[in-house]
This record gives sequence, C-alpha cells and structure tokens, in this order.
Amino acid sequence: MVGRFDERFLEEIKSRLRPSDVIGRTVKLRKQGREYVGLSPFNKEKTPSFYVNDDKGMFFDFSSGKTGDLITYLQETERLSFAEAVERLAGEAGVPLPAVDPRGAEQEKVRQGLGDWLELAAQWFEADLRRPHGREARAYLEKRGLPEAEWARFRIGFSPSNRTALKDYLITKGAKPGELVEAGLLVAPEEGGAPYDRFRDRIIFPILDARGRVVSFGGRAMDPQARAKYLNGPETVVFHKGHHLYGLSEARKILAAAKADEAPPLVVVEGYMDVIACIRAGVPAVAPMGTALGEDQMEALWRHHPEPTLCFDGDRAGRQAAARAIDRALPLLKAGRSLQFAIVEGGKDPDDVLRDQGAPALRAQLTKTTPFAEALFRREHDDAEPLDTPERKTALKVRLRKLAASIADPDLAQAYKEDLLARYEALWPTRAPVYTVGAAGRELSRARWDKRKPVLTGATTEGKDAAQRLRASSKPLSAALAHAAVHDLTLLDDSIELVGSRGFGDEKLDKLAHELVRLRYETDHLEMDALYRRLLASGVTKADLDRVEREAGRAGVSAPFLKESGERARVLWRQAFDLLMQLEALERAVEAALQDVGRDPSALNTLGPLKAERDHLRRLINSDWTQDEMAPPTVLPH
Repeated sequence: MVGRFDERFLEEIKSRLRPSDVIGRTVKLRKQGREYVGLSPFNKEKTPSFYVNDDKGMFFDFSSGKTGDLITYLQETERLSFAEAVERLAGEAGVPLPAVDPRGAEQEKVRQGLGDWLELAAQWFEADLRRPHGREARAYLEKRGLPEAEWARFRIGFSPSNRTALKDYLITKGAKPGELVEAGLLVAPEEGGAPYDRFRDRIIFPILDARGRVVSFGGRAMDPQARAKYLNGPETVVFHKGHHLYGLSEARKILAAAKADEAPPLVVVEGYMDVIACIRAGVPAVAPMGTALGEDQMEALWRHHPEPTLCFDGDRAGRQAAARAIDRALPLLKAGRSLQFAIVEGGKDPDDVLRDQGAPALRAQLTKTTPFAEALFRREHDDAEPLDTPERKTALKVRLRKLAASIADPDLAQAYKEDLLARYEALWPTRAPVYTVGAAGRELSRARWDKRKPVLTGATTEGKDAAQRLRASSKPLSAALAHAAVHDLTLLDDSIELVGSRGFGDEKLDKLAHELVRLRYETDHLEMDALYRRLLASGVTKADLDRVEREAGRAGVSAPFLKESGERARVLWRQAFDLLMQLEALERAVEAALQDVGRDPSALNTLGPLKAERDHLRRLINSDWTQDEMAPPTVLPH
C-alpha cells in the first residue's frame, strides 16, 4: 500500500486506461507490431527508442533506461508526486478516490521523510566506494567479475569502519538520530547511549522497491571474521523483508523491454551477487532478503510473470528453501499461476557460471526447469521411507492426496490429484485388471464366458431404447450413494480416491462428489447444518440436493444401505459403490470393443462376453443384490 492507495485501487485505475492513449497525448506514437514507438520524451533523439506496451501496461525508454507504468510516466515527465499522479489518472479513469485518512496521511509523510534520508545515504555510500578507504572493496568487486562500469547500475557502495561516519554526514544535512534509527540506518544500543552506524566496513547493496526507491540496504562484510557475512536492514515503516524483493526494479525493466512473444523467465535466486549476475546476462532476477520466500513476495512475482523460476543451490540448504517455497505456494496456485524450479549445474551459483562460462551458458542453464507438480512429487518420493511395504506405499499416496487437496482452486486441486496419483502409479508396472465376483471372489474365467453363449442383437430402434432405459436405471443408485454420503461423510473413507476421480457414476453428480470429497479431506466431522452451508457456498444448489433426495427414493432394493446404520450401512454402501464402478468399467470396455469390431471382426469374440457380463450387472443392480448368488465385486480395474 502507498499512502491511502492500495494495490487493488491502483490496478483498477490501470485497467481502465490504455498507456498508449495517455502517453500519446504528449508523445507522437506509431503502431509497431504489438507495441507503440516514438521519440524519447526524456532525451533529444532522431531515431525512436521509446516504446509503449498496452498489454504490459508499461513504457520503456532505451535512450535513458527509464521504465515504468502510467504513474511513473507522469512523475517523470510532469514532476508530479506519486499521489498527484494517481489522482490525475483516477480522474481520467472515472475511479473515485478513497477517503483521506488523517492518520494514513501522517504515516505517508513520515515514510516520505525516511525515504529521503535513505536516498541520501545511498548516494553517500556510492561516493564512499570511490574514496581511498574503499580500495579493498573495489578490488573485491573486480575479483568477483563486477567491473566499475556496472557499479552505478546497481548503485553499489561502501561503508567505512568508522562507527559514526554516515550518522555525522546525515546530521549535517538536518537529520535527527531518531529518524535515522527509524530508517534502519543507525542502531540504538539497548543499554542506552548514542546510536551508531548499522553498516560498517561493508560493501553496500541498496534495496529498492518496485518503483526504484531506496527502502533499505544489505551489506557484505569485508572482514572474513565478521559475525555476519551478510547484514540486512531491519523491519521499518518503509521496509518489510517478507514483501520486498532485491532487484525487482531492474528485473521489471528487462521484462518491460522484452517482446511479447519472447518473454524471458523471471528467476528467484539466493543472493545479491546472483541477482546482479542474472541481470547482467539479460535475465530478470530477484532475491528474498535472507528469509524464505513468502506469500506476499510470491504475489509480487506473479504480478510480473505467470511462472517464475526458483533457482536455489543444490545443497541441503537450497533443497530446504525449495521445499518451504513449495509448501507456501501450493494453496495459492491457480490456472496460469505457478512456479518452476532450476538448479545450476556443478554445485555452482549463477554468479560463478557468469564468471566462468559467460552469459549464454547462464541463460541456457536457467531454461532447464522442472514444473511445480514434478518438483512436488520428487520431494515427497525422495523424502519417503523405502516404499517396500503396502503401509509405506499407502502413506505416500495419502500424503499426495492431502497435498493436492490443499490447493484452494477446486479445479486445479482435482487436476493435481490426478497428476500426482498418475506419477505414483507409474512407480510400479501396471498389471492387467482382474475382475472377481462372488462371495468367494470367483474369477470370471474365459470358460465361464463361453458357457453363457450370449446372443448379439442388432442396433435396432427397440434395442437402442432398451439400452437407454438400462443405462438410466443406474441413476437412482448413484443418487442414493450421494444422498447417503451427504448425511455421513465417513462413508467415503474406503472409496474416497475413486469418488474423487469418478464421482457417483452420474455426471450430474460430479460437482457434489467433488465437494464432498474436499470437505472430507478438510474435516473429520461436520454437523448437518454446517455441511449444507458449506455445500451451498461451494456452488451446489438446494435444487441439486432436493433432486438427489428424490432420485434416491426411487432406488428401492438396489440401495439397502439407506435402511441400515453403522458398520452395516458402511459395508453395503461400499459394495453398492463397487458394483456401480464395475458396471462403468464394463460399459467402457463394451464401447471400446464395439469400436474394435469395425476394424477387426474377430473382436466379436471379446464383445460378446463383455456385453453379457454388463447386462448381468445391470440386472443385479436393480435387484436385491444382497441376496443374489453373485456378491459385489471385490477387485476393480483402475
């Protein structure tokens, strides 16, 4: 938030204005592909190098290196303050301004004042790098492959070892020690006494916000014996470690300058020098400030790129950082919003690769990425105990289902569950499905099929009508299964994976099935009123639930579990569900065999037995199958 203008308000303004329209009033623009080009408003030039991209909502000026959005443009060209620029654009967009909060206005005034001292400190650090006592720091930067020509681009500086050098300078400019403590530039001793400089004998890396304003600093110690190799500024009213990303302002310039069809990756690395190395190689990169990548930082990344690439070291600490990022990102994933992962080869970091192999090699390595779903599965599989027992295999399967269910977006949660479980099944060779029936689990052998001697009927109108009636006859049982599950979520427990992937055998119930499974994953118990409220909030309507109840009442003897309770109801519900899934599998097998007959008449030998067993199951479902000689199937094809 900036003053009284939060991100949502600013985005609303930008969504209503086209940059080419606003900027086109003062700069003559012509269409060039997906962009507009014109002469720079910042420098005199004969060849146009000023670009405006409406899709990105940004301008980029090659002649001056300036870039930004409409707010930045008005600030740069008309010398307006941020608030003045926002108010101007809000008026043009027809967006009413939020009410002025006196307290918020006062806080913004304080932030502005601290920002002025931070900017002055950055200039002092930059100048100090070039003074005599910055000699060792300059030599270190040269040794790390960062030449003097690049220092100004990243505003790199140096802080001398004197305890009050910066403090003394800023006080001569009118600063008060308390303000400098509040800005994070000075340290106030806990035991009392005069504040002193926070950064001493360190190479200084200014931390800028997305708009290029100094909000804090990071410092690398020159003394190898220093307690902290890297030191970051503290939390202040202008700097929040969990919100800001080092290098974002420079990364935005690269992203804005890229052509729409050649968008580079946005890479998250671990250190300041790694960010600088990537940006020098033409790869937009950022880094968190010594903490795990947080939710606010992820949201900032997604505002600039749909799939940022996390590039952590391949050591244990790097793997742990990637694992924490996976856990934090998982609930936030949406369609078109994910993460990728990359590991630089040879145990090196991006800075090493740039120095040793050059920019092309670094860019090539950063394109070798692993999708989020694969990284998640690898982590769970690699961290698991040896998968040498049914219990350990099942434990992994349960973890994968729970991880998928933690995604807030229901459609993506379902897609992730299917993807993760498919990877799980691929760990072991798939065996051909075996259909078993009967109380003793008798196998339906080919000999038994032959004894049936089915008669194949033609595709007459009467035959089609009969088939349609038979297919419709299974719907009351589907409704009964759903109705029972609404009243007792624990019925799902033994079949929750199949219910999640196949529903209740009726596509009209798929939404209800998905929501019941999601609720079962989220809670162990819900009162009926609370469950109804959750279902209605998810998009399941009262009409849907009433229809399920009506159709369940038509199930009759095919749904004996509706008249039972406790463990008996659970056993019968599972058996009925298995019957329905067996019938679905046979329906699919018959359809596939019918297609095969068109190509190979010998497929009739397979089609006949399949149709006979399917019809047998249809009749069984509509009878009191608990008394039938053939009990429900105990093994299902997956």
